[in-house]
Amino acid sequence: MSHGAGPIVLDAGLPVPGTSQPVPDARRLGARDPNAQEQVIEEPTAEQRVDAVFADYDNTRSPGCALGVIQDGELVLRRGYGMANLEYGIPLSPSSVFRIGSTSKQFTAASIVLLAEEEKLSLDDDVRMYLPELTDFGTPVTIRHLIHHTSGYRDYLTLATLAGLRDDDYYTDDDVLVMLSRQRELNFEPEHEYLYSNSGYWLLSQIVERASGVSLRGYAAQKIFKPLGMSNTHYHNDHTEMVPNRASGYQPTDGGGYRISMTTLPMIGDGGVFTTVDDLFKWDQNFYEQRIGGGQFLEQMLTLGTLNNGEKLDYAFGLGIDTYRGLEMVSHGGGFVGFRAQMIRFPQERFTVICLCNRGDANPTRFALKIADLYLEEHLEPVEVEEGEGEEDGDEAGEGPGEGEAVSLDPEQLAEFAGDYYSEEIDVIYRIRLPGDALELTVRNRPVRSLRPSRPDVFKARRLTLRFNRDSENRISGFQLNAGRVKNLRFTRTGT
Repeated sequence: MSHGAGPIVLDAGLPVPGTSQPVPDARRLGARDPNAQEQVIEEPTAEQRVDAVFADYDNTRSPGCALGVIQDGELVLRRGYGMANLEYGIPLSPSSVFRIGSTSKQFTAASIVLLAEEEKLSLDDDVRMYLPELTDFGTPVTIRHLIHHTSGYRDYLTLATLAGLRDDDYYTDDDVLVMLSRQRELNFEPEHEYLYSNSGYWLLSQIVERASGVSLRGYAAQKIFKPLGMSNTHYHNDHTEMVPNRASGYQPTDGGGYRISMTTLPMIGDGGVFTTVDDLFKWDQNFYEQRIGGGQFLEQMLTLGTLNNGEKLDYAFGLGIDTYRGLEMVSHGGGFVGFRAQMIRFPQERFTVICLCNRGDANPTRFALKIADLYLEEHLEPVEVEEGEGEEDGDEAGEGPGEGEAVSLDPEQLAEFAGDYYSEEIDVIYRIRLPGDALELTVRNRPVRSLRPSRPDVFKARRLTLRFNRDSENRISGFQLNAGRVKNLRFTRTGT
């Protein structure tokens, strides 16, 4: 495949652009005059250009990424850049086992599709048929709603954070079910909006178990992973389990090194798949040469969700469907603790990029699209940069006119907001105090957050928005909390 318009002319001894490799011996490259100061060399190969994308990771001091490039049914490039384990000096490879976060969702959705084919459930079943513990909100939430993120269920990971739990705290499936069962309202009425929620896919894992009598881990192993020969892939629901060739997860530290970033949480469905580049190649090929599922399996997996107003979403069954530079693109990324993942398929070109990383600051989506640019440049539309693109939007937490405008309150005015507030839905007390001239929010052992007023009776703290309520005597009685994937979480003021 051609990449450019002819050879590159360089001074002898300088590196090839886009690589860290010195220019090879000019005679071996076929230069006309080996004694000339200016040498004609061949342009870098596609593989060299790919290596250059990961050059910063390709050393023994850094975690990094494993890469797979699939073209016309062949795994044409397999690479590992950086280290799987820094403590023992183990390098990454395409057979390294990674946690892939939300990229797992397509396997959960596939399990639901297979169960529907077996007539063990229907996509339009009310989820309370299988999980009667959940609150009856007066309108059915269906399995289909969970799949397309239109259920309105609040995200359980966000709820756990709001309840004061840290990333390294331990809680179980039973705890999540209790937490979701305590919710007294949804983010919105089902099918009225789209809002990505890990709760939906975690609930799907519980439905798989109750509909089949087998855990999602067992069902996916039996129906997907084993039939496709994905021998190094499983849902990881036991943090004490030993996994051969597992890559450790890392986060960069302020001092320039890394710290281990793993999790003990056993929840699966929304994430939890451990797999390799080599195994994901086998999964990718099932979309061209189907080996699992019935005649409608692939069509169902690619069916987009729809809102009640008829609007089509770009989210299918654990897969996002979009276009990139004129080409249809099917993908899903993932990120949890020190792992990041992306799998992007261009079905019309029979081309896929798999990028799995074990460092929390990696951007595998950007890497994968760069690889696509290299291999598919003849098929991609030119990049168009619109005027003003890339400019900062200002107040990222703004929610309407005037939302980012600061409100000035004196200490006496701020003092009426100080107090303790309780949320029954996440069983936690928020303590708001006025130690000086600014309000501070604390919850359990989480760091103190400063509250800044943005509108009358509205305060912000990082990604939190607190909208205070007043009673009939104009006294502060509580607030509603918005935090991204959680809306209108109610807190009631306690005491006087």
